Amino acid sequence: MNDPIRIVVVGCGNMGASHARAYHAMEGFEITGLVSRSPESREKLSAELGGYPTFASLGEALSDTPADAVSVNTYPDTHAAIVREALDAGCHAFVEKPLALTVEEARELVDLAHKNRLKLVVGYILRVHPAWSQFVEIARTLGKPLVMRMNLNQQSSGATWYTHRQLMQSMSPIVDCGVHYVDIMCLMTGSRPVSVSAIGARLSDEIDPEMYNYGQLQVRFEDGSVGWYEAGWGPMVSETAFFIKDVMGPKGSVSIQDTAAGGSDDVEGHTQTGSLRLHHSATGPDGEFLREDEIISTADEPDHDGLCRLEQEFFLDAIRNDADLGDHLRDAVNSLRIVLAADASYKSGKTVAID
Repeated sequence: MNDPIRIVVVGCGNMGASHARAYHAMEGFEITGLVSRSPESREKLSAELGGYPTFASLGEALSDTPADAVSVNTYPDTHAAIVREALDAGCHAFVEKPLALTVEEARELVDLAHKNRLKLVVGYILRVHPAWSQFVEIARTLGKPLVMRMNLNQQSSGATWYTHRQLMQSMSPIVDCGVHYVDIMCLMTGSRPVSVSAIGARLSDEIDPEMYNYGQLQVRFEDGSVGWYEAGWGPMVSETAFFIKDVMGPKGSVSIQDTAAGGSDDVEGHTQTGSLRLHHSATGPDGEFLREDEIISTADEPDHDGLCRLEQEFFLDAIRNDADLGDHLRDAVNSLRIVLAADASYKSGKTVAID
């Protein structure tokens, strides 16, 4: 029987806590340390999970406790440095998206993992989501070109608005969340992105003058497909139409129908689906539709913690079975490249070609 993978969890906020619960529940992992800048957050999580050692930094943890892997769940501007520290220490790494703040740095980390013969997994939670996987597969049957419309606006206040402001010290909403949805668009089309443009607006004096808390990107693909993604954060964001996940092709359309579980700042609702609605465009001699829309149930989908566990099962399999992560990492760098080009488009006011 394989010994469990000894793992240090860095970051004990929402995502770090969800991943730590997965490691705690899985026989394939053994948590050897919890790391966060805040003593309160790491001690609270340790108490919840029965008492794991806690540390103020990854370096402190690696010097005091054995580790085979590191899970990085901190603010995005710290991801690259912590992943590099883990890989240099001979540890496999799981990291929440995005992998880095620049494409060059992301590629350097991919190369370092390959050089050190270590596994590097980026947390693209929608890739392990059963309903989203079905959404992608159905979209691929709709013909070409595809029109993909997606957003995730979040009305935030209090602690959530504080977190959003912290995130915006290093990246805009269309970069932070956009990597998920641009990645999905790339999976749906299987085509090369050729250009991206973006618009945005700064709707709050509480954020840096150079930053914007509302943005929309538009991406064009080589096969003629197009997609847009919209994201806004803050207390001024509308609760109307904050969840749109919709794809159209010549043969029809498929949409994720939202649940009524909570508002736009409900983390559970960001991945939860109500059902899939499949529309067929074929018409008969009278011009009327030949088939009624199909409602595909997704009632048995996992919750947010369950999805985090699926991500960690993927990570564990990659380590145990020496899985080839080449496509996974190429896609992670590619989606980052697109959203960073969108950010550059917003700043320049010009469409950016993607080589």
